[in-house]
Amino acid sequence: MTSRIPRDSRLRLVRPRPLAAAPSAVNERRPRRPAPRPPEGTPAPAELARMARSGLAAAARVARWADNALGPGRDAATTDGKATLSEATAERAASDLGLTIERIRADWDTARLAGLVEVHGDSARPGWRLRAWDRDDSAVLRGWVALFDAWSLSSPEPGDQEPGAVAEVVSAMPQVLSFLQLSAGPVPVEQLLDLLRQRVTELRTERCEVPYSAGSEPATPLAPVTPADVEPAEPAQDAELAPLLDWALHALASVGALTCDDAQATLTPLGNWAVWVKLEQICVAAQSPAGNIEQSAEAMLRGCAQLRPNAARAEYRAWLAARTVGSAVHELLLAARGDDALLRGLAFEALRVVGAPAEPVVRAVVDEPALRPYALLWLAEHDGVDPEDAHEVLTREEATWLWVDTAAAVADHGEAPMLVRHLESALQPTVPALLTEVRAVGHPRTVQVLVALAAAHPDPALAKAVRRAAFQVHTGGS
Repeated sequence: MTSRIPRDSRLRLVRPRPLAAAPSAVNERRPRRPAPRPPEGTPAPAELARMARSGLAAAARVARWADNALGPGRDAATTDGKATLSEATAERAASDLGLTIERIRADWDTARLAGLVEVHGDSARPGWRLRAWDRDDSAVLRGWVALFDAWSLSSPEPGDQEPGAVAEVVSAMPQVLSFLQLSAGPVPVEQLLDLLRQRVTELRTERCEVPYSAGSEPATPLAPVTPADVEPAEPAQDAELAPLLDWALHALASVGALTCDDAQATLTPLGNWAVWVKLEQICVAAQSPAGNIEQSAEAMLRGCAQLRPNAARAEYRAWLAARTVGSAVHELLLAARGDDALLRGLAFEALRVVGAPAEPVVRAVVDEPALRPYALLWLAEHDGVDPEDAHEVLTREEATWLWVDTAAAVADHGEAPMLVRHLESALQPTVPALLTEVRAVGHPRTVQVLVALAAAHPDPALAKAVRRAAFQVHTGGS
């Protein structure tokens, strides 16, 4: 009797592509929102880029020096074997560039915050923005915005202040900056101090908890909590906030976002434009059907699952604009570690929007089996590899694991034809070879993926082979 199981069923070899790039099963019907216009008087992008290049000229000079002096294979390795800015390297840079060591270190820090220099483990290398510095205005503006986002790192925090108070001021400054942007002119520092006090008091009120005695057990059953039970937050005092506001304004001035003269603060054209961009991103999210700006990372990703890639990226940017980079990256990776493979892929798409600030965290999760293929692809693209060729950094096993994970996402959220098309993207040239390698990688969703594929495929013989493989994986047989 001749078996109907195909022994050499050829698969069409096609380039794999991210699941988020596949057409949505549901047609997107969001009305197009007209491109927003910046406030009247905002310089043209080319002029803004010229201002950013001027403000970051010193940082770019140190970054170019590092590109020449600290590259692989050169003689500039420091005494500790690291190609970072150690004491010896700082002294050499100061000598070569005719600057003080303090100036070199300050410009180096600025270059790192702007993405002109990237430090990877024990080595330093130029960032992609430095390569595009003279020809790409958008790269220059993104570098300046990255520095603007990191304003709180540009100047040392006041040593005599509580870390919690510093964190409150950092959290409250976006509202202060928004007020400056809407004022469109100089604002007295005293008025900003009053606004900061109100915002900090609001933040403290939001954190209010019901007081209880240490070591005591709550009564059983628990009584309902009423507003009267909640201890009101202590109002923020001007005396404790004034030095912190001075620090914040000085830090923002050091990155070129504002000027502060005669007890008045004024946004620079770059600062005014950057704050407007971030407010616009928040408005985009607020107008989205899902209201993603208010959602957790998981809920936001689910809300973006049915959007086309460009629309999804706009949602990611708006969601990210309302959060600090650290907390946003943490939330996205938490969603990626869940059981839903679709969210795993979308989380890394959102991390692509984050860009360079996410690199250390992404690099740290490379050893997690469920995240490793996604992290390796992210890092390859971040390092400048063409997205079409990034999959070449994966081993055969990693690529197969990713194929199964993506198939799980399609099985859970897509339609049968999409799952059949996904079969054609496998690296293996034949169905038996694919099934053998799929069984070997040990993905936890292997059985469900194979069962769904068998149910979806129109070829009875191939479906039978896939069902048999699913049964063998389920029973542990061969």
